[in-house]
Amino acid sequence: MKILVPIKRVPDYQAKVKVKADGSGIETDGIKWIVNPFDEIAVEEALKIKEAGKASEVIVAAIGPEDVSAQLRYAMAMGADRGILVKYDGFVDSDLAAKLLCSLYRKDSYGLIIMGKQAIDSDASQTGQLMAARLSLPQACFASKLVLQGENADVTREVDGGLETIKVPLPCIITTDLRLNEPRYASLPGIMKAKKKQLDEILPGDLDSSIELTPRVKVLKMSPPPAARA
Repeated sequence: MKILVPIKRVPDYQAKVKVKADGSGIETDGIKWIVNPFDEIAVEEALKIKEAGKASEVIVAAIGPEDVSAQLRYAMAMGADRGILVKYDGFVDSDLAAKLLCSLYRKDSYGLIIMGKQAIDSDASQTGQLMAARLSLPQACFASKLVLQGENADVTREVDGGLETIKVPLPCIITTDLRLNEPRYASLPGIMKAKKKQLDEILPGDLDSSIELTPRVKVLKMSPPPAARA
């Protein structure tokens, strides 16, 4: 079984993010980029499944400009087998991300998709659900425990007031919550190995020439939060 793990590049949560003077976005010069922390949890869980002998390959995928390859290399340094970068310089909202990732999913045979429940920059928490709808796959969101049993996944998920355990058939889409695991660090040997691992770069048109790349969401203006009162 192959596992697909979509990841996203986000600003380091410890970085001091500044809004551009015209309000069109954030200043990216000199900013430190990282793998979205929820996606790191997804990578870790996929690696644990493979190490348990229940998966043959872990493939990480991302959408963005060419330098997003650094975050894919980090995921491969953690242990992912190969990476796929869908090169696109424009704004990607949850809907467009879902469309591109669905097209990527259809290009291969995957038994499971694991991804973060949300990205810490947009906090949208929509991509996994949109993918499940478009692919007609069962989904289990906000997973805090995952156990694969034969052709099914037993997923414990956090809900209002407690926990809920559900069984979903494979293939399915699972989105990860914070309590699922503690991601490993990329070791020095892992970083060296990642430099030699396969990283394919493709364009949206290579996936599906009919994909409409105009996002549904339009950012009108960004502004910093008001200064705290003394």
